[in-house]
Amino acid sequence: MSTAELPELSPTLDRLRSHVLEHSVKTGTFTLKSGATSSWFLDTKQTACRADGIIAVTDAVVEVFGDVLDGIDAIGGLTMGGDPVAYGVQAVAATRSQSLRSFSVRKEPKAGGITGRIAGALLPGDRVLVTEDTTTRGTSLIEAAEQIEAYGAYPVFMTVIVDRGGTCAAMAAAKGIDYRPLLTAPDLGFGFGT
Repeated sequence: MSTAELPELSPTLDRLRSHVLEHSVKTGTFTLKSGATSSWFLDTKQTACRADGIIAVTDAVVEVFGDVLDGIDAIGGLTMGGDPVAYGVQAVAATRSQSLRSFSVRKEPKAGGITGRIAGALLPGDRVLVTEDTTTRGTSLIEAAEQIEAYGAYPVFMTVIVDRGGTCAAMAAAKGIDYRPLLTAPDLGFGFGT
């Protein structure tokens, strides 16, 4: 699909899409985590871990969550996918007078020192934007949300750089979480779940 055939997006989201298409989309034959085979693969850390990419991600988060951003205290998600998004957005937003704290949700509880699965500046009672770089099914976002709730904070919003599968919205809605992906597979010229 040529870029002329892609869905129309705002200039901010189009800039993010261009970065993702240039740096994060790979074509070929790939076996996904689910075991399914796909003709395309997303490595959105290639966007989140580049200065111009994380600035584009932050701009998109500010646009997509602008109506509620002042009500968000912290940003984070399941390590590794949520880390570059949370830390990058928090740092760039700080240069723009937007104060957020960031954190990670460990995959396993830490046994020594400060125990548990939360690492970083999350506080009980925080209103949280849960992040991930890419989602296909939404399970990592939901797992992170459950750990955030168990910690005593409130996962009220969720986002990803790219929603590849199209199933996360229903899962988030079932938990009462406002889910807003920055981009979707169709925005990149692919079908959901392909």
